[in-house]
Amino acid sequence: MEKLNDIEIRVLGCLLEKEMATPDLYPLSLNALKNGCNQKTNRFPVVSYDEEILLQALGLLREKQLVLQIADRVFKFEQLFSKNYSLLNKESAVFCVLFLRGPQTVGEIRGRSGRLYDFDDLGEVARTLENLIELEYVKKLSRQPGRKECRYIHLFGDEVEIVNRADDAGEERVVRPAAEGSGRLISLEEDVKRVQEELAALQQDFAAFKKEFE
Repeated sequence: MEKLNDIEIRVLGCLLEKEMATPDLYPLSLNALKNGCNQKTNRFPVVSYDEEILLQALGLLREKQLVLQIADRVFKFEQLFSKNYSLLNKESAVFCVLFLRGPQTVGEIRGRSGRLYDFDDLGEVARTLENLIELEYVKKLSRQPGRKECRYIHLFGDEVEIVNRADDAGEERVVRPAAEGSGRLISLEEDVKRVQEELAALQQDFAAFKKEFE
């Protein structure tokens, strides 16, 4: 089972969602993928990824054979996650919700997967989760104080710590240790920032030099 960083998980979740909910608009261009990842509804947490970060994540996913890049008028991307793990549609729907929203109860998964798969009842959701637990793709979390139901989380990220009441709404926050890909992205961002600062300094020096000969 591949371990994924948070950006890869968001990308796969978005590709799964658009494939199942809006197949006419799938595969996704880079711009459509960015909009899907950064949308402010049906996402937790809300993020703001730029194209450079997404391209890095897509590169990692292609290396893991979880994303396919298609050459059209513009490059487009489709997920291979459900195919590679031989997932049924209802299992893909569960992963989509967990990837995009974090830990969820049985009821939350059913209520938030309506556009993806029409579960007959809560029992079908529970049975689907039990199958994924047996495959060691999903874990059932201990019931948190003040909550009536247990939540479920996928295991494609690193080990997680659940922190209660991260805000006034009582949302749980998932704290994941940085995956290998995340560290590489942070390093790249630092390199880009350093180059930009050096370029700005050179431009200032050149402007001052040019002014002496005017």
